[in-house]
Amino acid sequence: MLHPIEVSVDEQLELSSKFKKNLNIALIIGVLLFAVGVFFAMFGGHGHEVSESGGHESHAPSFMMRIWAVLWQNAIFFTGVSAMGLFFVCVQYVAWAGWSSVLKRIPEAMGSFIPYGGGIVVLIFLGNYFLGHHDLLFHWLHHGITEVGSENYDKIIAGKSAYLNLPFYLGRMIAFFALWYFIWTKIRAYSLQEDLTGGETFYHKSGYLSAVFIIIFAVSTPMAAWDWVMSIDPHWFSTMFGWYVFASWWVSGLATICLICVFLKENGYLKAMNMNHFHDLGKFMFAFSIFWTYIWFSQFLLIFYANLPEETVYFIERIYGYDGKYKLLLFFNLFMNFAFPFLVLMTRDAKRQLSILKIVSIAIILGHWFDFYMMVMPGTTKGTSDLGLIELGTAIVFVTAFIMIVTKSLTKAKLIPANHPFLKEAIQHNI
Repeated sequence: MLHPIEVSVDEQLELSSKFKKNLNIALIIGVLLFAVGVFFAMFGGHGHEVSESGGHESHAPSFMMRIWAVLWQNAIFFTGVSAMGLFFVCVQYVAWAGWSSVLKRIPEAMGSFIPYGGGIVVLIFLGNYFLGHHDLLFHWLHHGITEVGSENYDKIIAGKSAYLNLPFYLGRMIAFFALWYFIWTKIRAYSLQEDLTGGETFYHKSGYLSAVFIIIFAVSTPMAAWDWVMSIDPHWFSTMFGWYVFASWWVSGLATICLICVFLKENGYLKAMNMNHFHDLGKFMFAFSIFWTYIWFSQFLLIFYANLPEETVYFIERIYGYDGKYKLLLFFNLFMNFAFPFLVLMTRDAKRQLSILKIVSIAIILGHWFDFYMMVMPGTTKGTSDLGLIELGTAIVFVTAFIMIVTKSLTKAKLIPANHPFLKEAIQHNI
């Protein structure tokens, strides 16, 4: 028989001046690393190469492509992770889940990055297009590529022009971000109103809106994957790719939720959370790491078995292309995103150890960052760029910005939704 457990639910996150200072320092370091990386890429021998005639041939397009590509990769990765915070909240509402109410504020706060990340994605796309580099990221934007008789005419891309065209593409992008952000603001507002008034009214409103969002998300997420990632290689296609990108975003989002909860718990917050809640988060990461691997292997197996050139080119490019430049990363990707979390989180005790959950969460986030790197870079830079200061600096800037925005959102509401209808059940959670 369970006995009542008394814990404080009146918790408010306060960010110390040291924490804020460290974030600012990290942001400056990221910007400096990026700037130094750009400098060396331009003047350190990687921005030019000797031509056959003996002169120096500029590789500005390749260099600029690397900049646009790494910005694009980080923007879509972190925006997707933030959207998965909202998706997690909505899934809990639709499932009438009680256990997660004690940690609901964390994924709820992650959604606050959606307008910033979405804005950055739109700006990168428009900047890439209007600053004279419109076809560096997306070959289908190349001038005259869909015009019969043009020297750049491409029959395959022309056949997809009803879907891959600038107005429709940009319209979809803005619509997705607008819908995600609108629903997040409503869910957030209902959550805060529930804190003030109690009752079940706002809980039910959140549940209805969550059901609508899941339907919207089920349509917009695979389309976003097609648009933002798969269209980088417009001749290649996979019917499973939308679910593959979703799986990568989703398990990254779960790892982010778990990591934030661990850090808050270690700093004396989330007293209502016990090891049973962390156990459930560990099970989520364990299960969906396997799910991601299932999607990865299914896509690979179907493409390998069919052996169609228009499909196999994706894996050939990443395994054998560019003198095997990405081959090691491909296997590292499988290790970090499947083997490591699978083996480490296999036991019950491992899912109840904060130190282990922290390590695995960081590994999963890092692994899926590389997963998106593998999706974006081979199709854009074509093996002309390396992992260096540009990539490291950009990642640090995005991580720092993400932490700044999410923690600021966390400070604006109680960490525990005191009037959530299922809060008592969550505090008693035991598995």
